[in-house]
This record gives sequence, C-alpha cells and structure tokens, in this order.
Amino acid sequence: MIQEIESSDLNISVQDAAKSLNVSRSGYYKWRSREPDIAAFLMEEHIKKEIKRIVKEYDAYGYRRITRELKKRGYVMNHKKVLRLMKELHLTCKKNRFKPKTTDSNHEHEVYPNLILHMEITGPNQVWAADITYIRLGNGEFVYLAVIIDIGTRRCLGWDLGRGLDTQLALNALHMALETRNDVDLNGIIHHSDQGVQYASGEYVECLKSHGMQISMSRKGNPYDNAFAESFIKTLKVEEVYMNEYESYEDALKNIGRFIDEMYNKKRMHSALGYRSPIEYEQEVALNIQT
Repeated sequence: MIQEIESSDLNISVQDAAKSLNVSRSGYYKWRSREPDIAAFLMEEHIKKEIKRIVKEYDAYGYRRITRELKKRGYVMNHKKVLRLMKELHLTCKKNRFKPKTTDSNHEHEVYPNLILHMEITGPNQVWAADITYIRLGNGEFVYLAVIIDIGTRRCLGWDLGRGLDTQLALNALHMALETRNDVDLNGIIHHSDQGVQYASGEYVECLKSHGMQISMSRKGNPYDNAFAESFIKTLKVEEVYMNEYESYEDALKNIGRFIDEMYNKKRMHSALGYRSPIEYEQEVALNIQT
C-alpha cells in the first residue's frame, strides 16, 4: 500500500497518506527516511552469511572468537551485535557436544530418603538444596560449579567453582553457606541433594550432622526432586553463562561470582517472592519477626 502511494502520481497530502495507511504522521516520515535502514539490513544479511561460513569452518567458536575472526575479514563490530545475529541464525547452541556427567550415584555410601517430597516450604532456613553443574570455557575446558540454595528465599547461600568434581568442591560451597548463616540455629534444617558421591561422602555427611542438619536426597534418576536447585542453575546459565564466553577459569570465577553475589541475590526479582530479590525478601522476613 505504501509503495502504491509513493509511486502514484496523485497529489495526496502527508496527513491523508498517513490516514489511509492507518499510521501516524511520524510513522509515515520514518518510513520515508528508511533507506539507510535498508542498507543496514542488507549489510547484516551479508554478515550473517559470513558468520555461517566461519561457523562451518570453526564449529567450536563462540561469539567472541567469531567477532575476532570477522575483524580479520574486514568486518568490525561489537561482540554483542555478533551474538544477536548468531541468535537470529540459531547458532548459539552447540549440538552433539560432549557433556560431562556431574552426578555419580554408583557408590557404597549410605543413601538417604527424600524428606521434602510433599513438604510445604514457607520460609527461610527450612530446606537448603545443593547441586553441581558444569561450565565450558572458551578453550573447551570444563569447570564445575557447586551451589547451595535456600529454597524458602531462593538465595544462593554458598557456591564454589573448581576444575575438579571432588568432594572438596561441594564442601567449599557448604562452608560458604554455613558462614552466610552463621547467626542462625542450623539444627533441624534439611539439606537436600542428589545421590552423588560428593554429597554422600563421609566427610560431607559428617559436616552436616555436626551442625544438626537433616539429610535428604532425591530419588535416583529423578531431577525433578531437586527442581529449585535446577531452576537456579538454569537462571544462571541463561542470564550469565550463555551470554559470555569465558576465556579462562579466572574469567569465569569473576563473572559468575559477580552474577550470584551482586545480581542474583541482591537485585533479581522473583515472582514467588512478591517480585523481590532473595536478600530483600529475607530482610522483610527478619523485620516482620522482630515486630
């Protein structure tokens, strides 16, 4: 319709043209001046083709390396724009990649029953959920993140990033959580995890028991039993990990720590918490208890 009006020999006013198209005058003028946008669109389409060529040649490259490769080929642009174009091309998810297994439940340690299966969690320090996930660095190396979440407040109480999947990684996250809650009576709090060897190990179990905590574990092969920890990990990966390509362990440590401590715990709103952040919610709960 716009093309018909533009190519017409009719003497039509801008107001009438806009009215006939059901758009505002400003919208009509915006269309009239869109030639630079068309050029930009064509350039982006050309760059997308170049990105496809790079991905075909270097299938393990993330958006930062692709940005650098584009620069070598004469296309200088911000890495965020490259990420956007790759998302449009559905090239940000690498398929058929090796994924390390983070849970080894084939061990001889005692396995504990699921204590929270039908439990209604109404506040802080009722249940802590623990889990471990992997993160791939830009050089292909894997590092591992252990976390502990207070299910009642969604707060990440403790975490640790390491190069190995050992009990110490899980213990470091637990020790941070214990320090975070050093002013709380831990007796009776349920610690929930999967049946992984890290959480069933004698050293880890002894630490929990020494603080009077109850031990709960998901049923074997049932990740939904630890849904809150899984949800936190999904949020972390979508909002932080997938938006970056960590060049090194130190780079991952710095950025993940910033996300957990400064963004997620302090600022990220949760609908289940009345659109408050975990720390805001905890502060309100503490204030209500005092009054």
